[in-house]
Amino acid sequence: MRAPAWLNARDETPARRLALLPVAALALLYGAGARTHRALYRAGWLRAQRLPCAVVSVGSLAAGGSGKTPLAAWLAAGLREAGVAVALASRGYGRRAAGSAEVVSDGNTILCGPDRAGDEPLLLAAHAPGVPVVVARDRGEAGRLALQRFGSELLVLDDGFQHHRLQRDLELVVVDGAVGLGNGWTLPRGPLREPPAALALADAVVVMDGPLCPADEARIAALAPRAERFAARRAPRGLRRLAGEGAEPPGLLQGKTVGMLCGIARPASFRRTLESLGARVVEERVFGDHHAYRPADLAGLGARTPLWVTTEKDAVKLDPDWAPAADLRVLELAVEGGEGLVEFVRARLAQRRREAR
Repeated sequence: MRAPAWLNARDETPARRLALLPVAALALLYGAGARTHRALYRAGWLRAQRLPCAVVSVGSLAAGGSGKTPLAAWLAAGLREAGVAVALASRGYGRRAAGSAEVVSDGNTILCGPDRAGDEPLLLAAHAPGVPVVVARDRGEAGRLALQRFGSELLVLDDGFQHHRLQRDLELVVVDGAVGLGNGWTLPRGPLREPPAALALADAVVVMDGPLCPADEARIAALAPRAERFAARRAPRGLRRLAGEGAEPPGLLQGKTVGMLCGIARPASFRRTLESLGARVVEERVFGDHHAYRPADLAGLGARTPLWVTTEKDAVKLDPDWAPAADLRVLELAVEGGEGLVEFVRARLAQRRREAR
């Protein structure tokens, strides 16, 4: 399922704007609801939980695909290396056991599969070795489990900017450099979960895979003038067989004809990455974000081209036996850059502790 063409379009004809007036009306209602929801918590009409540990949110204004999950894992791994007892908490979107909190990884061993964890918590565990990963729809419940099981002093929330039920000490907002603020509209007229004014609450803005276009750069600077700014990118680091161990250099794709298999929010971004590595994408099987794969989804894979590439997020839900005729590879990405972000988080949390005394 592909996103509607208007979702990120910036230059629109008057005729298209007129045709999309009903969608714009829905977006105004959606944005008003998001503002009201946040305002009720900030005013105290709805009560947010406070955990007996520090909480850092890594979130985004845009729906899906901005790099929140890899950045959350990267940050947690960096904090652990700095000696912080940190845990990661995720909603676990798409998990079938969506009730109580569950430990996905104790930092050393993966304890459950995608049905019980969801796809993104498994990605967190893979990219933050040594860091416990807990999952629950209520991130406060996940945090209490992390405190009980692992004595965590800091909880990093993956995709926490709109999770108002839990108080946070720091708000890190990730902006995809290619998408930015899109057309500035909330869903379903644009890509945003809430109006851009919410950026004023960010302690830091991290631009992923930038730079931003000048218009977005200026708007973010105006909306979040006090937020620290950081830059990072997702870089291909390896290409491994779905069925095997070890990885080869991503340059293996140079000059190769490939198929693309994914169920992510922004498949066009994945295609651009493959093409930047010199691959020629001749076939696509694209599904909706967080797609729950079945054997039928891979039927006939390899008929036109034997080499197929998928994402790490998709790989945790795929069985190599479903496509025996295909050479199915997983493109592994690593976060690079982000200089000073770990130190910023530690320093700002230390400042908050001093202010609370």
